[in-house]
Amino acid sequence: MLLIKNGRVVDPVTHTDEVMDVLIDGNHIVKTGYDLEAEGAEVIDADGLVVAPGLVDTHVHFRDPGFTYKEDIETGAAAAARGGFTMVVCMANTKPAVDNLETLKYIQDKGAKTGIHVVQTATVTKGLAGKELVDMDSLAAAGAAGFTDDGIPIMDEKLLLEAMEKARNLDLPVSLHEEDPLFIVQPGVNQGKVSEKLGYGGASRTAEDIMVARDCVLALHTGASVCIQHISSGNSVDIVRTAKKLGADVHAEATPHHFTLIEDAVLKYGTMARMNPPLRTEKDRRQIIEGIQDGTIDMIVTDHAPHSSEEKARPLDKAPSGITGLETSLALGIYSLVQPGYISLMKLMELMSRNPAEFYRMEPGKIAEGAPADIVIFGENEQWTVNSFASKASNSPFAGWTLPGRVHYTICGGNIVYDAEKYDAEHDV
Repeated sequence: MLLIKNGRVVDPVTHTDEVMDVLIDGNHIVKTGYDLEAEGAEVIDADGLVVAPGLVDTHVHFRDPGFTYKEDIETGAAAAARGGFTMVVCMANTKPAVDNLETLKYIQDKGAKTGIHVVQTATVTKGLAGKELVDMDSLAAAGAAGFTDDGIPIMDEKLLLEAMEKARNLDLPVSLHEEDPLFIVQPGVNQGKVSEKLGYGGASRTAEDIMVARDCVLALHTGASVCIQHISSGNSVDIVRTAKKLGADVHAEATPHHFTLIEDAVLKYGTMARMNPPLRTEKDRRQIIEGIQDGTIDMIVTDHAPHSSEEKARPLDKAPSGITGLETSLALGIYSLVQPGYISLMKLMELMSRNPAEFYRMEPGKIAEGAPADIVIFGENEQWTVNSFASKASNSPFAGWTLPGRVHYTICGGNIVYDAEKYDAEHDV
């Protein structure tokens, strides 16, 4: 048994925000209340700390199979646990891609041994080639959580229309990477003042806007549940807002880097701030925050994209895009959204736990009797410095930053899968 004492329970499912105790027996919460006692239970003193449902990140790249020098399922899960996540949804652009049952089962089996819930999507198209649909029926039956060609836009409207109709009938979501290559001279950097200063062609926000507009209309037409991934353009936020008003089942993700940084970060951090879609302007960042505030954007995800230090050491035009994100996501949500007063901590938990789980047709975690014991315990305003990573990769512009929101414990299925004190001692942090 595990007894969490005197923590501030913040739960967007039960709408609880009060100090109480939580008793875990086995893999479930068996009691919540005040002045609880349990003989023989391990006690965690959570006085001054937040106790919340485990975080859910529905957009991660664990690079396994095919690119395990960057990350693998075990190290990705360890990074997730350190960041407070008890569930992740992996993207399908592995090698081989998750367009077949064998690769799907490999990831599911390996993920089941990590201590957290590792859920896997399948691709929309075979080999991510955008030419032919996968066998969506068999992949869905085998447990694929949804369908996405993340990393590559689906340019064939007819094919995407067919995929959306099929996904609607399966009651599974389709998540879309929205960048039209026609409007990208060079990827990873916003087409604007910084790209001009660097003499780097850049990627126009039009690349995103035109795809978002098309796919919102297709979502409205088909009734499919569609996610606009890692939104970066303020115009696209407005388009999604309009689509929702029209009745489309459209959702949108925002990443911490897109609501924390702007294009100028490329000048300071170089390839560590190169990502697809790119960091854009302060106006775009503000519009993303407004979208988070009014519910247009209903999920915060990391797009955790680990790369080796050798790859990121290449020149800007040769380096891969993407950053690691799992270990800094909660902290940046507090730093960029909660502390400035844009949203409440409760709202942040909704964006980082309840909403992503519900979008992928999973039961959201909650701090209630009978619920699975998937919990994060953290100090909302407790400062910590980003100076180590459980991930294999350290490609982050936030390395060296001092942030609030230190995670103390992550508990999944009643087991402590991350203990900050033990981790720091073992890794000399």
